[in-house]
Amino acid sequence: MSILSSGIDDFIAPPCLEEIDILFQDEHILLINKPSGLLSLSGKNPINKDSVHFRMRDKFPEITLAHRLDLGTSGIMILALNKTVNANLCRQFQHRSMQKTYISELMGHLKENVGTIDAPIAKDPENFPVLKICEVTGKAAQSHFQVIARLLNPKRTRVLFTPLTGRTHQLRIHSLAIGHPILGCDLYNSENSTQLAPRLLLHAASLEFDHPSTGERIVAHCPCPF
Repeated sequence: MSILSSGIDDFIAPPCLEEIDILFQDEHILLINKPSGLLSLSGKNPINKDSVHFRMRDKFPEITLAHRLDLGTSGIMILALNKTVNANLCRQFQHRSMQKTYISELMGHLKENVGTIDAPIAKDPENFPVLKICEVTGKAAQSHFQVIARLLNPKRTRVLFTPLTGRTHQLRIHSLAIGHPILGCDLYNSENSTQLAPRLLLHAASLEFDHPSTGERIVAHCPCPF
């Protein structure tokens, strides 16, 4: 992926034929299951028009995204149906009261059953859009992991991630940092992990938050497709 001199992103996302599943809907929010391979927001390149926002705004014109998932990541997203709700959800993300878990499969077998990866993440101006770990310029980033299973053919570890911070590409960068990149990752891939999986094996499995209208604590789940 690169940026042309005209300022238009020359990355072209492949077509996504999967539908968006609505997991929950009321007058304030939508909870959806985003398929892998669909942008959260339409890209700068006009070819990349298809996205969660583009598809959903036809039925819900005021809809906004309080957060995003990467193109290859599938799973649960929360969408606001008006600006007031969006502001509430954004505050929950900023204050870290919005809690998320992800299921992923990593290359190789992790030695520890549980642990926390603590490594600051910074921009890499020479290698956009790839980010890097940097103790000097990086922003604090922590990811807790718990092993679900150690599998074979290929040798891999299924884990439950709980990101304690919300940096871009955090789980992909942290997985690579401990020597176990996520299978199917095309950006942070030390051993051709894209050859071992048809997609990025990272799925947003749950989202816990306060309902922006009632204040009720909600724990929502989204089944993992792999």
